Amino acid sequence: MSSSEPKIRWGIVGAGRIAKTFANDIEHAPHASLYAIAARKLASAQAFADEFAIAHTYGSYAELFADPNVDAVYIATPHSHHKDQAIAALRAGKHVLCEKPATVTPAELEEVLAVAVETRRYFMEAMWTYFMPVIQKAQHWVAEGRIGNLCHVKAEFGFPLPYSPELREYDNRLAGGCLLEMGIYPIAMAWLFLRQDPDAQTVWHHSAENGVEDDVVILNGYGKDTATAQLTTSFRCKLNNYLTLIGDEGTITIADYWGAREAKLYKFNDCVDRFNENRPHQGFNYQIEHVSLDLIAGKLEPDCVRWEDSRAFQRQMAEIKSRF
Repeated sequence: MSSSEPKIRWGIVGAGRIAKTFANDIEHAPHASLYAIAARKLASAQAFADEFAIAHTYGSYAELFADPNVDAVYIATPHSHHKDQAIAALRAGKHVLCEKPATVTPAELEEVLAVAVETRRYFMEAMWTYFMPVIQKAQHWVAEGRIGNLCHVKAEFGFPLPYSPELREYDNRLAGGCLLEMGIYPIAMAWLFLRQDPDAQTVWHHSAENGVEDDVVILNGYGKDTATAQLTTSFRCKLNNYLTLIGDEGTITIADYWGAREAKLYKFNDCVDRFNENRPHQGFNYQIEHVSLDLIAGKLEPDCVRWEDSRAFQRQMAEIKSRF
């Protein structure tokens, strides 16, 4: 890419672990540059800036939003803060890529989207998995009929996280619990491949000492002639963490699918095709580049991780929580 081609200047909101992944991977997005970092404390922002050679640091999010040189922001704070921060950024004239879940309720999401429409600014939920080449290859295989009719979607995301009420993930005030923290991934995979809400659902959950869910099992039915989805998430134990797409003529398996690196296609017990991606980065760059190109093209609404997709995630998570 020539130096004359446009680049979107990004600011990061929050200096935690996932923000570091964004900062590492943005260098692999040709139409993006990392311009600024903001944290609640200037010292935290400065330490982050020193690690990633970021020129501009802010000790408050409002200061970052006020910088006229920032084109777009990536919100990487606890999800309980997403609504207010996204709205503040949009009203300040910034385009927004917001970590998942975009908000903690469907009503909050509608507030954010209304402001995006009002301010004519772009908003997208950062479901990075949708942009993965391996996931997109699996979509193509399904669309091409390589596994026949899709019968079952199975998706798991679980890692042991010992209980502590001090942890953000277990904090009720920060919308803690494994459903919003990790369960959104299995839900997003079922939606990606089925594109419909279930018409029948069974939910089992286990609660930690403070009442926050730490294990959830969901069984969805989508009508007698469609697939089922078996979705599991957990803080109690490590799950197998596979996405499995089972058709009447074959099966696709993807290990650690949220950051997918390989898909395998089976006919009965025989692996007949596989797709590998050997990349030197985590894979956030795909969504960063996609959004940057959207912004350069003047788009105001994403066509991958659409607003309708985010609405579906929120709608389905709210329904699941109502069954606890």
